[in-house]
Amino acid sequence: MSNGPRIWEHVDGLAERFVELSDKVWETPELNYQEYRSSDEHLRMLREQGFRVETGLAGMPTAIMGEAGTGNPVIAFLGEFDALPELSQEAGATEHRPLAGNGPGHGCGHNLLGAGAMLAATAVKDWLAANNLPGRVRYYGCPAEEGGAGKAFMVRDGVFADVDAAISWHPFAFAGVMQPAALAYAILDFSFAGRSAHAAGSPHLGRSALDAVELMSVGVNYLREHIPTDCRIHYAYLNAGGPAPNIVQAAAVVRYIVRSPRAAEVLMLIERVKRVADGAALMSETQVEPRLVCAMNSLLGNHALEEAMARNFEILGPPVFDEEDEAFARQIQQTLTKEHVLSAYAMFGLEPGNTALCDRIVHPGLGGKQMLGSTDVGDVSWAIPTVQAYGAAHAIGTPLHTWQVTTQGKSSYAHKGMVHVSKVMAATAADLLSSSDLLAEAKKEHASRLARDPVVRLLPPDLPPPLGG
Repeated sequence: MSNGPRIWEHVDGLAERFVELSDKVWETPELNYQEYRSSDEHLRMLREQGFRVETGLAGMPTAIMGEAGTGNPVIAFLGEFDALPELSQEAGATEHRPLAGNGPGHGCGHNLLGAGAMLAATAVKDWLAANNLPGRVRYYGCPAEEGGAGKAFMVRDGVFADVDAAISWHPFAFAGVMQPAALAYAILDFSFAGRSAHAAGSPHLGRSALDAVELMSVGVNYLREHIPTDCRIHYAYLNAGGPAPNIVQAAAVVRYIVRSPRAAEVLMLIERVKRVADGAALMSETQVEPRLVCAMNSLLGNHALEEAMARNFEILGPPVFDEEDEAFARQIQQTLTKEHVLSAYAMFGLEPGNTALCDRIVHPGLGGKQMLGSTDVGDVSWAIPTVQAYGAAHAIGTPLHTWQVTTQGKSSYAHKGMVHVSKVMAATAADLLSSSDLLAEAKKEHASRLARDPVVRLLPPDLPPPLGG
C-alpha cells in the first residue's frame, strides 16, 4: 500500500516556493523562542497556501499551527526553524568564514526542516482536496528545539490532544527512517550567591561564588564515574562572576544538562547533581538556588509507522544528485577528518562508499551505532504515534551543530534532499489518511507500549516556557 507516486506530483508542483521559504529562514537565523521573523515567514506561507492558522500556542509567541481539511483523522507534521549561537557562515563557502559578528546560524538545518515539513503538509492538503477525502492535515511550527523544549510545553498544554499521528524529519547525510533513539534530558541553572570583598586586602571577608561553581564541577566530575554509562552530564558557565580577579566573586551561575535514555533516571540524576551543588555551597559558605529551565523526554518508537515510511522510501529510492552537487560535497568533506566520514557510515552499519552524497536508503538498527542526542519530538512520541525520517541534505560525514551544516544550508543538494524526504512524509501521511487499518495498528501499538512503560512527566505543570533564555 502506498499513495506515493500520486502525491509526489503535488510535492514537485509546490517545491520551488518551499525552497524559497527555506532560504529565507536560513538568511534570518534566530535563537530559542526568538524566531519571530522565521515564524512570520512560516505563517505567511500557511495563509498563502490556504491553511486555517492559529498563533501563540502554549503561551509561546513563535509557536504556530495551520490546518486544512475536514473530519478525521488528524495527521500532524512537525516543523522547526530555530538556529544555533555563533554558527553564522557564508553560504557555499568551503572554509570557515563566519559572517560579521559571528551571530546565530542554521548549523542543524532547521531552515530545511520546517520548510520541508510544511511542503509535505501542503501536498497532503492538496491531495485530500483533489480526491475529495475526509481528514485533516496540520503543520505545527515548533519553536526552540535547540535546548528550549518547545514541543514538550506544547504537549503538556494539550496542543496535540486531538491529533492521531505525527510525522517529522531531520536533515542528515543519509535518507531513511530515523531510529527512535534519543536521550531524555533536563536543563538546570545553579545560581550561587556569596559575598564580595577585596581579594588581597580582606579575602577572609569574601565568600566566592566562583569557588562554589568550581567545587561543583569537581564533584560532578567524580559523580560521572558512578552513573550508568549511557547517561550524560554537561555544563557551561552562564556567569563566571565578572572579569576582575581582585574582587571576590559574589555571584556565579552554571548551567547543567542531565541526560539518560530513561526519563525516570533523569529525575534521579537531577537530585544527585543538586546534592553536589549543596555540597559545593556548604564548602564555600555560599548559597545555591537550582532552577529547572526545561526538560524533554526520550523517543517512543512505532513499528507500524516506521514500516509504512520505510516502504515509501523503498518505492521512491534514494535522492538524485548531479556532478556539481557531488563536487561541492567533496569539498566539504575536505574540511572534515576521515574519522568523521567513517563514523557516518558506521552509524548505519555500512561499508564506506565512493560518493560524498547519499546514494542509498539506509535502514537504522541493522548493526549500526546510532548517534544519541535529544529532541523534544520525544514528548510528542509519548503523546501520539510518531515517526521521523532522515533527509539527505549534507555531505557524508558532516557533523551537526557545525559551520559545515550552515554553509550547506542553501546548496542545491540540500534543497533536493528536502524535497525528496517531503515526498516520503507526504506519502506516509496519505497512507494513514486512506487506511484506517494502518492508523488503528499504529494506535494499538502506541497504547500497548504505554501500558508496559508508562510515560514519566519531566515538566512540572506550572513551569513556564523559558522565553527569556
